[in-house]
Amino acid sequence: MSPFDLDRIGRGLPFTDALPALRDALASAGTAVVQAPPGTGKTTLAPPAVASADGIAGRVVVTQPRRVAARSAARRLAALSGTPVGSLVGYSVRGDTRVGRDTIVEFVTPGVLVRRLIADPDLSGTGAVVLDEIHERDVESDLALALLCEVRQLRDDLPVVAMSATLDSGRITRLLEDTGAGATGAAPVIDLPAVLHPLDIHYRPSPVPRLDARGVTDGFLEHVAGITAEEVAASGSDTLVFLPGVREIERVVRSLTARLGGRAEILPLHGGLDAAEQDRVVSGSGRGGPHSQGGAAPQPRIVVATDLAESSLTVPGVRVVVDACLNREPRRDTARDMTGLVTVSASRDSCVQRSGRAARLGPGIAVRCLSEDDFARLAPHRTPAIATSDLTSFALDVACWGAPRGEGLALTDPPPSGEIRRAQAVLQGLGALDALGRATGRGRDLARIPADPRHARALLDGAPVVGRATAAEVVALLASGRRSPTGDLVADLRALRGGRTADNRTWELEARRLERLVHTGAGRDTGDGEDGVPLEEAVGLVVALAHPDRVARRQGKQYTFASGTGAVLPPGSALAGHEWLAVAEVARASGRAAGEAGAVIRSAAPLSRAGAESAASGLLDDDETARFSGGALTGRRIRRLGAIELSATAVRPGHDAAVTAVADAIRSGGLDALGPDDDTRRLWHRLALARRELGPPWPDVATEALADRLSEWLGPEIEALTRGGTLAGRDVGAALRRQLPWPEASRFDELVPDRLQVPSSSSYRVDYPEPGSDASPVLAVKLQECFGWASSPRICDGRVPVTVHLLSPAGRPLGVSRDLEFFWREAYPGVRAEMRGRYPRHPWPEDPMVAEPTRRTNRRR
Repeated sequence: MSPFDLDRIGRGLPFTDALPALRDALASAGTAVVQAPPGTGKTTLAPPAVASADGIAGRVVVTQPRRVAARSAARRLAALSGTPVGSLVGYSVRGDTRVGRDTIVEFVTPGVLVRRLIADPDLSGTGAVVLDEIHERDVESDLALALLCEVRQLRDDLPVVAMSATLDSGRITRLLEDTGAGATGAAPVIDLPAVLHPLDIHYRPSPVPRLDARGVTDGFLEHVAGITAEEVAASGSDTLVFLPGVREIERVVRSLTARLGGRAEILPLHGGLDAAEQDRVVSGSGRGGPHSQGGAAPQPRIVVATDLAESSLTVPGVRVVVDACLNREPRRDTARDMTGLVTVSASRDSCVQRSGRAARLGPGIAVRCLSEDDFARLAPHRTPAIATSDLTSFALDVACWGAPRGEGLALTDPPPSGEIRRAQAVLQGLGALDALGRATGRGRDLARIPADPRHARALLDGAPVVGRATAAEVVALLASGRRSPTGDLVADLRALRGGRTADNRTWELEARRLERLVHTGAGRDTGDGEDGVPLEEAVGLVVALAHPDRVARRQGKQYTFASGTGAVLPPGSALAGHEWLAVAEVARASGRAAGEAGAVIRSAAPLSRAGAESAASGLLDDDETARFSGGALTGRRIRRLGAIELSATAVRPGHDAAVTAVADAIRSGGLDALGPDDDTRRLWHRLALARRELGPPWPDVATEALADRLSEWLGPEIEALTRGGTLAGRDVGAALRRQLPWPEASRFDELVPDRLQVPSSSSYRVDYPEPGSDASPVLAVKLQECFGWASSPRICDGRVPVTVHLLSPAGRPLGVSRDLEFFWREAYPGVRAEMRGRYPRHPWPEDPMVAEPTRRTNRRR
């Protein structure tokens, strides 16, 4: 018999109508895809209905994308069941667990479920899984669904229900199709239509831009506050305001407080609040406030929230929604190797969901703070987080699962290949993955810590150095996501320790939780200024352990990171003057404050050079470099911390460094970089033509080929350079001749002659084209020396005609031809008529074919 009274729990909830279809789906397919709008009761009613279904043996685990939503859903179901939280209904979120031996329905975040799956792929003791709000498309929800699809191939007794308010049901049903051993087709879809009261939608665009280079403009936030105050004054109704982040919420709350005074209860709602403050908002407790008198109507409530109130949470009593139509989403800056939250326009489906919150109890009003045309241009759906997020945690999870890079998993969208490669490189730097992308023992240790792998590494490696408590406190600070008021993490930690911040309690609980997770022989903790590691150094060490690629050294006006990127401190920063920093947060920025780097350091801690080298020891490298210029080599041995140069010493380059330097010089400047003399240059051109026309075995002497085969043809000269010698042009010519193939080399001067004899018995050099050109070789000779020459010369065994430039007595061109017979017949009469008066002392016979070729004038003849 089910311990849940479904009639009582579902009283007044539209989702009651869907319960028969849900039971049938579980009985026939073992899966179901539920599509129902917010407020219909699916989160409250579906989990106990699944637990009450036939054949369910074990706990029903229900995911919620946010901790506050998991706690709220558990409390509501427990209250409707008449039991305390932790008895029949419980929850498990990071840092907070309320479950017992009798718990049948447990609400968790997707991250908690992924941890359990990796630790126990059979999910022992779990009778069913309900994935709620999967339309939010966070990375862990997508991964949990993919892992469950594989688990169902082994456990056909594990029902999986996917639920959402706005869902691409076709895609989800295909993923769940035939995943169970007894499945026979696509997962059944249970679609509960929205039943909303009339909703009046208004568009109130701002007279000032919503966004600028720094984010949401203050003018727009004042516009939102003004509209909200107008709507509350006109309707007296509870109002829900959607804004993208904490800064914007705090600004609007202050503005509304100034505008409305004591005429409304104004409450913020975001993930950074402690559990008690969040629960106060979603439970509706405390209605009326200090200004209500006896039976007087309670003050209207204004809840100013992030998008967690869009579908994850139900804020009771709302009849008015004011929507800024903005979201904060993760974005990767690959050029600077940074990940951060970026404020963007919300998608249309998100705005529609938000508006629907106003029409659940009766006729409602929704105000969108943009124009109707702008709304129509919004993206139809939100961007999946897997396409834009830092995937380091995801890459470690799938490696621990045995599917490196997520290959073979039934993911709703595949991860971007470039971001996966970057994430794997980060994890390999932490020792968490091997060269093939598989999880190492170290990686599995990091995965057991419910935190970002970089924070887990900082916790485990920092504890033996600075003490468990201090390491846990710094990691809790890094993981909190709070914006540092000063950018100085040491000052932030002191303020938290002194209880001088609003979020002190949340940080303290997380720090103690992390401290308990450290199973190591760490030494005693050290205090501020006591013997051991001073706090100033301890914070920097832990931050550097978490982000070794962000160890930074001051160079001029900016800091260069070990990763190779750069950033500046904001004006007036308390960290100015420190040579070394361990940077926790860096953000893109524009304008003069961002400098040439285009990025600003948002939070960091001072660091010593020794601390930098210790925390980022995996990036230390001794690199020998050489430079070839002016026929000589110069070398330096450089000690680097990633891209940061620590020291440089002049050395005599070794062979490999010399080869690299000379090859680089050839690639950038061609053979000219070696200073060839004229004979060498002509030899190079002749060899290139032989290769072009005759092919192998004649050597490839193109620039890239010479650079690639440098050791083969310039080996002795390279050795001489490493001993302090120099390279002269004639040395290059001798080296080129060593490439001539044997026995073909004996015919080289015949096939590709340096000079050609003309009818006057003189010989002249042939000008060969540059390597890589398809031009013909050229012979320049005075016209009088070619009398009687009927056929143009050919080389390379007659394959290549030589272009003859016929010159005047002054050396100016009179004709260019590869067909001398044609020139004498067609062009020469005109040349003779023009030239005989200009050069009367030179022969200009009427019939050049029978005239004697000569270098002399008429008189000398």
